[in-house]
Parts: sequence; C-alpha cells; structure tokens
Amino acid sequence: MSPSKNLMVIGLALVGILVWSSVFVVDQRERAILFRLGEIVRADFEPGLHFKVPVINNVRKFDGRILTLDSQPERYLTSEKKNVIVDSFVKWRIKDVATFYRSTGGDERRAATRLVQIIKDLLRAEFGKRTIQEVVAGERSQIMDVLSSQATQVVSDLGIEVVDVRIKRIDLPQDVSTSVYDRMRAERARVAKDFRSRGEERAIRIRAEADRERTVLLAEAYRDAERLRGDGDASAAEIYAKAFERDAEFYSLYRSLLAYRTSLTSPEDVLLLKPDSDFFRYFNNAGGKPASGTP
Repeated sequence: MSPSKNLMVIGLALVGILVWSSVFVVDQRERAILFRLGEIVRADFEPGLHFKVPVINNVRKFDGRILTLDSQPERYLTSEKKNVIVDSFVKWRIKDVATFYRSTGGDERRAATRLVQIIKDLLRAEFGKRTIQEVVAGERSQIMDVLSSQATQVVSDLGIEVVDVRIKRIDLPQDVSTSVYDRMRAERARVAKDFRSRGEERAIRIRAEADRERTVLLAEAYRDAERLRGDGDASAAEIYAKAFERDAEFYSLYRSLLAYRTSLTSPEDVLLLKPDSDFFRYFNNAGGKPASGTP
C-alpha cells in the first residue's frame, strides 16, 4: 500500500474518532449534564443525538427513572410514648440534574442516605403526634399523604422529587405485642364468658318455660281425658240403664256371661265361691233361678 493511501486511511480513522467523540446520545430514561473543563454548561438535554467538543466537553448521565428506596424498619414513639416498628419505602427520581450533581456530587447512594434521614425525621414527627390506634387503623393514609408532600419540599434543594412514600407495615415490639395480645386474649375470654353465662341463663329460662308448658299441657290433657272418660262412663251407664229397663233379665244374663268370660280365661283359673252366690246364678240355671244344694 502506498504512503498516500496509508495517510488517507489514518486520516479517515482520525476523522471517525473525532466524530465519534463529538456526539453522544441521551436515552429517554436518562438525564445528562454537559461539562466544559469541569464546569456545568448544560443540563436540559432532550432524548436524542447531541454534539460536544472533544476533550473540552465531557458528558455524564444519570438514571432518570423512578427509583425505589426500601429502608430497614425503624422504631418510632407515638404520642402515648409507645414504640412502634415502621417498615416503609420511598419512590423518588432526579428532577433537576444540575442541582442534584451540585448537592450530592452525582452520587445516588449519598442522595439515598440523605433521603432516608429526611423520611425518618418526618416519620418521627408524624408518629409523635398520633396514638397507636390512629397510626395503625385510622390515619395511615393521611400520614403517607403528609409525608409525600413535606418530603418533596424538604428535598427540593437536592434536585430530586419524592413521588410517593408508603408505609408497608406497622408492628409493635415483641414485649409490647405480648402484653397487647394477653390483654386482647383476656378481653375475648371475658366476652366469651359473658356470652356463655347469658346463654346458660337463657337456656335455663327456656327449659323452665318448656317444663311449665309441658306440665300445663299434661294437666289439660288429663283433664280433657277425665272429662271424656266421665262422659263415656255416663253414656255407657245411660245405655246400660236403658237396656236394663227394656229387658232386665236379659241384661243380667249378658252381664253374667261377660263376667264368666272375663274371669275364666285360663284352665288354671280357680274361683272359691259359694254355689248359691249370685255369680253362679246363670252358670247352673239359664233361667237365673237361685242355685241349691252343694257344689
């Protein structure tokens, strides 16, 4: 290869290197700062292709997406001077990349450390205004809204924006949890005992009422049965009386036959009676004449 061609190739290579070092691309997920000899020149680049002066200018890029800062659970005191363990996380992003670089040196870990401390201070202040009942059940969403609003104002000098602050869970310390659970258990036992005593009282009342109704029903049934039996006996006596009036002799015979059939139901039956008793009146004489002689 001739020297002229070598020079041309070298020249093209140098031009390529020069062009390559003169352009940079900003992704839509990034924030970029253009420096000139270490001084910030521009920090408002839109996504796309941009140019710089090689050697004199350099570019530094930062993540422009929403970042998550999940800190370790911390203890906070409520207005009742009770400890609670709060687990929370923060959503944040770089809003002003120039301010962010000046305040933190462009170090996300330094920014996260300062943000954690700010959120802790705000949480401590908000929990110190409220009781355990309020922070656990009643005002958690209100606390998160207040934290998001106040945190955005406090971190504005860092060039970042707090998108959201969320409380994942609020727990009591182990010793406090044990005493609370013991009180809850005792309260539930007291309520259960009260319900059982009320149930037993109600059961006794129901059984007494049922026994009373049973006694009344049996008494009324016995009364009605006796009344019906008396009416039946009266009707039977009336029928017997009418039958006796129509044919007294036949009625006496019929009654005697019934007595024989009822009394002499088994061959082993034995009756010790006088032969001339009224029981044998029709036994030896169909006409009903009095029996005579010895058995």
